[in-house]
Amino acid sequence: MDDIVGTAVFDGVVVEAKYSNPETLIAAGSKQGVCCFYLNGNDRESHKRVLSYMLENGLIRKTKTGKLYNISFKFDSETYAGKYKGSGFCGKIKLADFVDLETGEFI
Repeated sequence: MDDIVGTAVFDGVVVEAKYSNPETLIAAGSKQGVCCFYLNGNDRESHKRVLSYMLENGLIRKTKTGKLYNISFKFDSETYAGKYKGSGFCGKIKLADFVDLETGEFI
């Protein structure tokens, strides 16, 4: 993750990013972490730049049929309010708002 996050910031994809500490995840017995790329929620060009980076680096999982998962994106205010997937969270911004999930092409 150092390379992915560091390159994103160094290359100007985003100004700020963070990711889960691998040692903390291992100690907690977790196999899943999080990587956050921070940008302005209403800046469509920034979203496109970040999503292009994520797609180019294989950071968005695909289904068995090769379709991109329709991942959702969360605002900091939602995180601070304790809204998480397990608690019924449903993101207002989804990948399908920007990309054709079948082809990976921007719409």
